[in-house]
Amino acid sequence: MKSLRHHASIALGLAVVLLTACSDGKDRAPAAPEPPPPVAPTFLPINQPEVEDPPDAGSLFLLSTTFDLAEVGYQQREFFLSGEASAFRNIGELGTDGAWEVEPAETAAYRTRVVVYRPVDPADFSGTVLVEWLNVTAGFDTGPSYGSGHVEILRRGHVWVGVSAQRVGIEGSETPVAPLHLKAVNAERYAALEHPGDSFSYDMFSQAAQALREPGTVDLLEGLDVERIIALGESQSAGRLVTYINAIHPLYNTFDGYMVHSRGDGAPALAQAPLEPVATPDSVLIREDLNVPVFNFQTETDVLLLAAINDRQPDSDRFRLWEVAGTAHGDYYSFIIGREDSGEDPRFLLVEEANGIPGFLNCARPVNAGPMAWVFGAALRALDTWVRDGTAPPTGELLAVDDAGSAFLKDDLGNVLGGIRTPWVDAPVAILSGEGQEGDRLCFLFGTTILFDAAQMASLYVDQAGYEAAVAAALDVAIAGGFLLEDDAARIRAVAPLQWQSQVPGE
Repeated sequence: MKSLRHHASIALGLAVVLLTACSDGKDRAPAAPEPPPPVAPTFLPINQPEVEDPPDAGSLFLLSTTFDLAEVGYQQREFFLSGEASAFRNIGELGTDGAWEVEPAETAAYRTRVVVYRPVDPADFSGTVLVEWLNVTAGFDTGPSYGSGHVEILRRGHVWVGVSAQRVGIEGSETPVAPLHLKAVNAERYAALEHPGDSFSYDMFSQAAQALREPGTVDLLEGLDVERIIALGESQSAGRLVTYINAIHPLYNTFDGYMVHSRGDGAPALAQAPLEPVATPDSVLIREDLNVPVFNFQTETDVLLLAAINDRQPDSDRFRLWEVAGTAHGDYYSFIIGREDSGEDPRFLLVEEANGIPGFLNCARPVNAGPMAWVFGAALRALDTWVRDGTAPPTGELLAVDDAGSAFLKDDLGNVLGGIRTPWVDAPVAILSGEGQEGDRLCFLFGTTILFDAAQMASLYVDQAGYEAAVAAALDVAIAGGFLLEDDAARIRAVAPLQWQSQVPGE
């Protein structure tokens, strides 16, 4: 397999070739020397972690999709990773531009876990491994990027790996949504896990990639040949990736690409208590000198409510920013119904009103039921293609805001203008917002849905045929622009009559 440093060539020495002047008897100045060839950077080695099976005590725990993975040709397996991880300290100021210089600092022992979803048949493997920094905002591990993108991940044959990179996922927090951290769920199975603190999380994440790229005695992928490894993370995990990209990637060249999914303003600390804290600026851009692509996928919630508008930066050869109209940081599909979606039933695309997650989250108003998952699938496809062959994703329009950058500009129906457009906002059946709402502590991230009544639907489209035609036209535009996938078109068309009949019954 390729080394984690496979992008870098080893410098064997520098030689300057001088072009000698001709000896024709004339007084002629010698030709200027050719410049030396560029020297590729030398990356630091990453510690090789030990990989072992967990104890035979119950089964792995991760809130994820609920259908049987075998039905889609996949299998799951859990491993423990252990070794010595490093924290990091800065060399000079950590500036807003993200061009940070850091070095390894203190080390500590760790043992964490990873969960691997892989195709059963090696022939179905795409060669791409997606490594998700599991999110711990709820007080336990979740994989929201997998939740939003699993239909695309599974149908393409990608491997998905979830890494318990942060301490909360193992040990829990003081105010969890539910006591579902690993040691609470299965104390016997996870008793041996040991997390020294989130200052060491960046190196632990690197070592998980190392174990995938250059397996030791125990192979996480059981013989699959890795061609590319892409890191992804949503919300607080997206923030951790911003710090990782700016500070850690230049040291190790760990991943072939990054999906920063729904980041807020700034970035998490490089180091934190009980170590000497190393804070980052209030606003942080992705550094411009990277050697791999970074895709930043943003919802309405992220842009204003989470203040990522302060971190907007233009697209470049190594950076893309998509801001998606009608979407929220958390939504109906990704956190409520999508866990059951194996990729076939169009009813999973219905825009419906639901006030939260039964037993976990009760919001005052129906949460956003917008198109985030389907545009995110297109973004994953675009990033994988970018990493594979260098074909960059399309550039998307930014969400429209007022001159002060404090409020969205909206159409006459109440949906935001600008941004990535889809049938959800260009053939709308509801006001879909990513702006905050009331309720339990995370409800402010879930946006809102206000369905149009039958009279408004009729005024917009006349009848079911008119609505279906509007959806088809908006869908064609989105697919042609590269913002939705033809693979999802059949379901989007199939849900249109169901949507109409749910809102205009008895026609």
